[in-house]
Amino acid sequence: MDLVIRGARVADGTGGPSYTADVAVHEGRIAAIGKVPGGGRRTLDARGLVLAPGFVDMHAHSDLALLRDPDHSAKAAQGVTLEVLGQDGLSYAPADERTLTGVRTAIAGWNGTGEDVDFDWRTVGGYLDRLDHGFDGRGIAVNAAYLVPQGTVRAYALGWDDRPATPAELDRMRSLVAEGLEQGAVGLSSGLTYTPGMYASGSELTELCRVVARYGGYYCPHHRSYGRGALDAYAEMLDLTREAGCALHLAHATMNFAENEGRAGELLDLLDTALAGGADLTLDSYPYTPGCTTLVALLPSWANEGGPEAVLARLRDDATAERIRHALEVEGADGCHGVPVDWSAIEVSGTASAALAGHVGTRLDGWDTARRLLLADGLGPTVLQHVGHEDNVRAIMRHRAHTGGSDGILHGAKPHPRAYGTFPHYLGRYVRELGVLSLEECVAHLSGRPAARLRLPDRGLVREGFRADLVLFDPETVAAGSTFEAPRALPHGIPHVLIGGLPVIRDGRRTDVLAGRSVRRTPVHRRPIR
Repeated sequence: MDLVIRGARVADGTGGPSYTADVAVHEGRIAAIGKVPGGGRRTLDARGLVLAPGFVDMHAHSDLALLRDPDHSAKAAQGVTLEVLGQDGLSYAPADERTLTGVRTAIAGWNGTGEDVDFDWRTVGGYLDRLDHGFDGRGIAVNAAYLVPQGTVRAYALGWDDRPATPAELDRMRSLVAEGLEQGAVGLSSGLTYTPGMYASGSELTELCRVVARYGGYYCPHHRSYGRGALDAYAEMLDLTREAGCALHLAHATMNFAENEGRAGELLDLLDTALAGGADLTLDSYPYTPGCTTLVALLPSWANEGGPEAVLARLRDDATAERIRHALEVEGADGCHGVPVDWSAIEVSGTASAALAGHVGTRLDGWDTARRLLLADGLGPTVLQHVGHEDNVRAIMRHRAHTGGSDGILHGAKPHPRAYGTFPHYLGRYVRELGVLSLEECVAHLSGRPAARLRLPDRGLVREGFRADLVLFDPETVAAGSTFEAPRALPHGIPHVLIGGLPVIRDGRRTDVLAGRSVRRTPVHRRPIR
């Protein structure tokens, strides 16, 4: 045996009762569970520690971070062994040169401009190959799966215009989605409060979901509203995936803004009805109340039409800027979920330009400041939105379809602490301190259940023959180190993380192991498009 872990409390990812056992690892897989006689080349004393499957971050924004940062302790130190990228309908494949240029600008607030990354791919398969190569051919810090981003696909097929797709353009989008799934993507994402994805009609999205269903993938929408129209937006996603016969995973599922305080139960009733009707449905959430996005995303959709350069031109024009202000402050812009913006709830978390870093940590005092910052930073600022409700957060995480996702933006001077703290915060705050979930339930939410959604046949559980992607944590001390004041502080109480049986975290410290690779969709029988 390569490694024998002695005396661990095993929470196996099923949600069932934990138990004490030895776990042996050989050639990257779990070889034995129980009383393991003899030793291995290495022995790890795990008395007092919980052994769990590696955690799966179902909503990650590490698309470039994995390529530029071989350490990537932001996720590795949390016990995350797999991230799902390509979120919110905007990422870097598939794309041609024109599309890639626009996308890089549009999501610079999420990932930076990427000037330090060699964009030597144009297809989904090329991007996954690039992840496999990683740093000098040695791989990446943690494993990664990818969703075809619907907004990028739409920009590729018809640009950034607010108009219906022609039949030929729809065929092109269907082909691009199919190619991405053929090359290993696990599904399709959308950002329906972000341009250009938000310009797609429900019927257009349904047609793309038919392609996803054909390949056995899932649809992961950031839907059209988390504010005034939240329940209608959730219902739209349930209806169109039911029509398409497609599995659905709701991204960062929550109910935000004053209009939705205490209304999580209405959402959960909607989901329970869908599940009772046979829906293949899951969701993810992060265990914090503030949200995080780009400042430009709050603008009304018409102000974003045509892409980043068109947005900047509108912001420079005083008359158009006044229209934008009125939409934000009086009407409630669709980019701000139909709710009039409360500038005092908007905190700058990052800027693309270091010269503007003095704004980080400040609350915006009105449209004039927001406009100046957008222009000066080339649409680069990211912001925290302090609009969530703790009762909604707790209710949603209890749901049987729930999984964990950080939605962690790693870029910026003062990122949301969820990027560095989501998984230990679940275990420390919501398991040990508050008892919202039992330890075994929580581990299942963070490992077994997401692996099942991804249809990974040999991950997400502590079982013989499964991949040895494992985390060991101390249930008495595990906690997020990150806070809103110190968002990059690493967690406590997670001394060991293994990927393929190799130590990524050992005794609480990051090793130089790069055991991560792309995780590609498990092939299934392709059904004809209905």
